[in-house]
Formats: sequence, structure tokens, C-alpha cells
Amino acid sequence: MNSASADHYAPRSKLDVDGDHEDIYEDAPSFDLRKLLMIVRANLLIIGLIVAISVALAFVTTLLMTPRYTAQATVQINNQSAQVLNDQQDPSQSEAASPQDTDRFLKTQVAILNSRAIAERVAQRLRLIGNPSFYNAMGAPAPKPGASNEAIREYTLSLLVKAELADMVPASRLATISFTSTDPQLSAKIANAWANEFIQANLQRRYDSSAYAREFISGQLAEAKAKLEQSERDLNAYAREAGLIHLRDANAPTTPDGGGDASGGSSVTMSSLLQINTALNQAQVNRMAAEQRWKAISGPNLMSAPEVLANPSIASLLTNRATAQAELERERARHLEDYPSVQQARAQVAAISQQLNAVALTIRASVKQQYDAAVNAEQKLQADLATLKGSTLAEQDLSVRYNLLAREADTNRSLYDGLLQRFKELNAAAGISASNIAIIDAAEVPNIPSSPVLINNLLIALLAGLVLSGLIVLIRYQLDDAVRVPEDVEDKLGLSLLGVIPTAEDTTPSAALADPKSAISESYNSLRGALLYSTPNGLPRTILVTSSQPSEGKSTTSLAMAEGLARLGHRVALLDVDMRRPALHAVIGIANDAGMSSLLTAQHSIDDVLRPTAHENLSVITSGPIPPSPTELISSGRLNAVLQELSARFDVVILDSPPVLGLADAPLMSAIVEGVVLVVQSNRSRRGSLKASLRRLRSMHPNVLGAVLTMFDASKMGNRYSEYYGYSYYRYSPETNG
Repeated sequence: MNSASADHYAPRSKLDVDGDHEDIYEDAPSFDLRKLLMIVRANLLIIGLIVAISVALAFVTTLLMTPRYTAQATVQINNQSAQVLNDQQDPSQSEAASPQDTDRFLKTQVAILNSRAIAERVAQRLRLIGNPSFYNAMGAPAPKPGASNEAIREYTLSLLVKAELADMVPASRLATISFTSTDPQLSAKIANAWANEFIQANLQRRYDSSAYAREFISGQLAEAKAKLEQSERDLNAYAREAGLIHLRDANAPTTPDGGGDASGGSSVTMSSLLQINTALNQAQVNRMAAEQRWKAISGPNLMSAPEVLANPSIASLLTNRATAQAELERERARHLEDYPSVQQARAQVAAISQQLNAVALTIRASVKQQYDAAVNAEQKLQADLATLKGSTLAEQDLSVRYNLLAREADTNRSLYDGLLQRFKELNAAAGISASNIAIIDAAEVPNIPSSPVLINNLLIALLAGLVLSGLIVLIRYQLDDAVRVPEDVEDKLGLSLLGVIPTAEDTTPSAALADPKSAISESYNSLRGALLYSTPNGLPRTILVTSSQPSEGKSTTSLAMAEGLARLGHRVALLDVDMRRPALHAVIGIANDAGMSSLLTAQHSIDDVLRPTAHENLSVITSGPIPPSPTELISSGRLNAVLQELSARFDVVILDSPPVLGLADAPLMSAIVEGVVLVVQSNRSRRGSLKASLRRLRSMHPNVLGAVLTMFDASKMGNRYSEYYGYSYYRYSPETNG
């Protein structure tokens, strides 16, 4: 048990020369769930009380609150309204070009829903201004008698805006309109009126926005009409004066070439010139084609001309001649030339050849006639074209001003027609514009109050109680430096835990120390093992044992440490330097007529005051007579010389010092020893005294080896507090030797 306990209580941290805590467990988790549960269980009564009070207050408050009812209507908001008259879109209502534009549009509509203007329309529609039932349903006092109409109106609108809430349903074009009051019928009525007035306000804004456009276009239309009439009169007057006859078409495009004028029409002379020019072009084509046919047929070999070969009669005669020629050859093969059948066949071939020549000559004559006719037609059209060119050139000089006037008239007519069409569309669309907002779900009279909701209030109270109790427990934990469990030594003090000493059950600490099988003896043996490895050089030569307050087991711990080290063969000197309330001589049972006070005042030497004990290797120097000023003796420098001399004669010197708090003795001595052991009583209320004592010690830059937790009763703490619970279950049995 000694070796295991020594390893368990081995120092985990130390104070460096600056007094800072150095943790060698770098991988230790920052969040300790077990520690948190320990804190919660330790304060379970406070937490339960605060939570119970919070829940009870929430329950009572909920019962006392007036029920309020929320009615909700749902409307759909589209970016573009339906087009009634035509397919053109109003730019103000065009579909959003991007998701950002759509989101911005919907947010604007929600802002309009929550606006004061809609609230004013609802108040006027339902006659809520000055209505006592409305103020009663809102849980608000009625306006003061004698208040102005404007003040009453503003007061009513503020109540409406405060109780109404409009918001968009995520990832949709649906908006919800909610209204809350103590009257369910009024809530539903106002929610529905809010949705209807929102639609009406949207239509009214459109109508009002087009009124200015209609008025402006009306003025522009009258001005365009006057200009059109004047330009038409000027054009007709000039045409009459110049004797110009134009075939005008307002829809015809303007041709800058000779084929038309700026008015979109043409004159009679120009039309005739164009027709004759077209006919001349065709006549020239016909003449060239006829000339080519005549050249082909007028050659010496008439039968090879394409015109002749293409004739059906020629083709038939050629076939007949080939047949007759074949018959002639057959007859010649059988008979002589003067044979009648041969002569008859020869005559038939000659007759067919004569018919071919006659038909070919007829075809040639016909082609010649066509060629001559085409030449005559071309010459006639050329003569007519030359005559019309002169007339046309003269007319073009007169048409320059006519075209300018015609262009102005056409421009005025186009402007007038466009304005007239737009004016008709605006007049028609102003009264029948479709709304881009539609009511999806009308608000119904709610049957269940929306507030207060008992379960919600209880949950909120439960959460608030837990948070409040957590804050209180945290504050208590931060302000409380009482060490209740071994883990608090490291967590609250930042010191290594050298050992845990249990309380003495049914006996005194001295009697428990006399029994080597007792739990206290075993615990001090563990402390002894921890001290052997408390520094890199092993056991310190001089050790100061102190505490923050009296009666924490400091003298008992000093004696137990000395006896334990002496049993290991170390020469130990135990000094009682508490010259205010000495207790070591009473624990050992020796006289205190001479001791440290006599030694420090040079009345006695070390050999005079050094006394042996019943334990081998252990010598004791008691405190001696109580001096008038112990602090002056300790700070005189004599103590340092005494310790040096004792260190030369003994392996270890243990100093049982007075408490730290309120006295300067312990801090002064901590600066001249190699190690300091702080004794801490378990579960002792301190109210900051322990941390104050540590601060005083650290001001002297000592080497604090660690802390010893005394009077620890694990059975009272329970297993919810510490891993050390149950350490006493393994004990020596009275019937066995181990």
C-alpha cells in the first residue's frame, strides 16, 4: 500500500521561483464532466429550490394573465400582375431579373404590410378610431376625455401597428398577416381587413401612378393632332400649286431612290416611267433570245438547228423517213432498181424528205418573224422611255419640297397614332388592372389562445431557473475556497496533493499513529513516500509544516512525518517553532522548560535543548518558554544558523510552524527552508483565508512541495464527490495480520 500510495500522492505540480503554478499534465482535458457533476450534486438543493420557485412563479403568472388570441391570414405576392389588355408588361411590374431582385421586392412588400399607411386604412374601414371595444380588446386604456382627434388617431394607429405582424414564409411567395388581441372575433376581422386593404392599396397605387401618364399623354396627343392637320394642309396646298399627282400610301416605306418619295408613295409620271423601264428590260431580254434563235436557225444546215429538231412534226417525219429508208433498202436487196416495189419505196422516201424541208423552212420563217417583232418592240419602248425621262426629271425638281412636306406629315401621323394608341390602353387598363396579390387563406376566429401558453412559460421558467441557479452555483464555487475533496487541492489551490489523512474514528490521532495498521498510519506512510520524491534531489533537508489557520492537524502531521522518516533510518530533528501556541511537547509528553526560544536567545546551545524520543533516529526541540516577540527571534538570523548546524548533524529537519494567516512567522521561515508543506483541513469554511495564506507564502518565493488534506471523512462526502471515496474499505482485519 505504501508504494502505491506514494505513486498516487506524488507531487504533480510545484511553485517556481516566481510563485507561478506549473502544471506538468499538459494533455489534461480542460473540461471535466465528473467535476461538473460533483458541483451540481453538491448544490442540488439550491438548484432544485431556485428551479421550483421559477416554475411556480411562471405557473401563477400564467394563470393570472389575460388570454390573447391571434388570427392569421395568408396572401400570395407575385412579381408580375396578369395582363388584361395586351401582352406588353408594365416595367414597374416586370418579373424580377435575379433572385436578389425578387428578395428585395418581397421584403418591400412586407414592409408595406407593416406600414402605418395600411394600419390607417384598416382603422378607417373598421371604424376603430375612438371605438371603446377596440381599446378594451387591445388591453389598453381608452383615450383621455378631451383629447384631440389627431391624438386619438395616432394612439389607435400605434396600437394597431404594435399588435400586427407580417412576415414571409421561407422559400415562398406567401406572406402571413397576424393580429393579436383579447377578442378572437376582432382579431380575425382585423387580419382579414388588413389583407384586403393591402390589395386595395396596391391597386390604388397603380391607378394613381397612371393618372399622371394619362394626363401627360392627353396633352401631347392634342399637340400632335394640331401638327398633323397643319402638315396635311401644307402638303395638299403645295401639290395643288405645283400640279403634282402622287399616289400616296401612309404605310409604304420611304425609298430614297427614284422608286418612291419621302411620303411613302409615287407620282403618276414616276409610276409610268417605272413600268416602261421594266417593260423595256423585258423587251431587251426577249429580243436577245429571239436573236439567238435566229442565228442558230439561219445557218446552211437547216436540219441541225435546235429549233427544228425540237419540233414534234420534224421528229415524226424523221421517224417516217427512217422507216421508209429501211423498207427501200430491203427492196433493193431483193430486187433491181427498176423494180416497181423499189421505185415505190424510193418515191416514198423522196416525198417524206420534201415534207421535212418544207416544215423546216416554215420554222425558219416563224423564228425570223419573232426576231423582227422583238426588235420593233424594243425600239418602241426605248422611244417612250426617252420621252418619259424628260417629264420625270422636270417633275423631280418640283417634288423636292413636296417630299419634305410629305415626310413631316408622315412623321406627325406616326407620332399621333402612337400617342392615341397608348392613351386608349392607359384609359382601358386604369380601371381593370389585375392585382398581383391574392388571399390564399382568410383568417378564421381562433378557438385557442395564442398566449399565455402554460407549457411554454413553464419551459422558459425552467430554463431561466437552471440558468439562474447555474450562475449562483458558479459564483459560490468561485468565491468558496474551502477544500472539501482531494481534487480541490489542485483545482482551487494549484498545489500538488501529497496525501489525504482521514479522520480518527473513536480514538485520538496519537493513538491512531501508534497503531501501524490504522488508516491514519497508512495515510501518513503514503505522505512519507511522496516526500521522498518531492524534489529532483529527493527528500529536502529542511521542511516547514504550516497551515492557514490553527487546529488543522499541523503538529500531528509534523510528528507523523518525523516518525515515519525515522523508521526508514533517516536521522530526523523535529522543531516546534510555534512560539505562540506550542503543542508539540504536549503531543510527545515531554517538558517545555527550554527549547527554540532559549536557543534563539542564546541562553542554551543545541545540545542543551535537543531531546531524544522513544523513536530511534528522532530528536525533538520544543518551543520553550513563550517569548514576548516571536517574530523578532525568527527574523534575527539566528534561526538560519541553527538550521544550518542541525542540517549538518541530521538528514532532515522538520519545522512545526505557526499558522500563516495574520502572522509573519511562517512566511519568514518559508524563505530559509528547502520545502514547505501546507496542511489543509477538509471541509472547513474559510471565506478566502486559505487563498490569502497562499498569497502571503508566495510573496516570499518558497518551494511549496504540496498540500496535505487532513480530517477527510469520505463516508460523509459520498461517492459523488471524490474518487477517494472508498479508500478505507481496504483495511486490516482484526482477525488477520494483513
